[in-house]
Amino acid sequence: MDMKKPRPLTAILRGITPDDAVSVCAVLVQAGFTSIEVPLNSPQPFDSIRLMADAFGKQAEIGAGTVLDVEQVDRVCEAGGRLIVSPNCEPSVIARTKALGLRSLPGVLTPSECFTALKAGADGLKFFPAGLLGVDGLKAIRAVLPPETLTYMVGGVGPENFGAWIVAGADGFGIGSALYKPGDGSALVADRAQTIITAWDALVTRE
Repeated sequence: MDMKKPRPLTAILRGITPDDAVSVCAVLVQAGFTSIEVPLNSPQPFDSIRLMADAFGKQAEIGAGTVLDVEQVDRVCEAGGRLIVSPNCEPSVIARTKALGLRSLPGVLTPSECFTALKAGADGLKFFPAGLLGVDGLKAIRAVLPPETLTYMVGGVGPENFGAWIVAGADGFGIGSALYKPGDGSALVADRAQTIITAWDALVTRE
């Protein structure tokens, strides 16, 4: 197993505040997360992104979730973010993200949304809410997607069902409340992060 290859796991820190951003980010990076997003409906999200990017931007891909418009993409970029994640498929957001050289993961659930996102230049697809789609739904959609398409599952996913999703064709996962809830201390997040990383490493052999 090549431990230098980034795991396709994104930590979603919905509700994180600037005061906690660096300490929580530190334990996530130490555990092995290399992709971390701050949803923009968190308190002062651009401040948190800037602090995290300044401290750990060379060790992890820091970015934003719940990105809904082009202006927000610009602000994330200005704060040092490199990842743009949305709950929806908005071609203008995808296009702006790629124009700025950032990574684009729009939210999709249907085949039409998948192909719209790919046509607009998305780097991968975030299936949300994954629990609503289900593993059978992913299998069906995977059958018509280009084989190189990267698929990330968010919503109702965790160590207990990583295996079933991987068999269905998932490439990676976004982990939110199972990893972090507002007010959680860094020690608690560290324990959860290690559990998730250990579960992933037990399931997947990365070449």
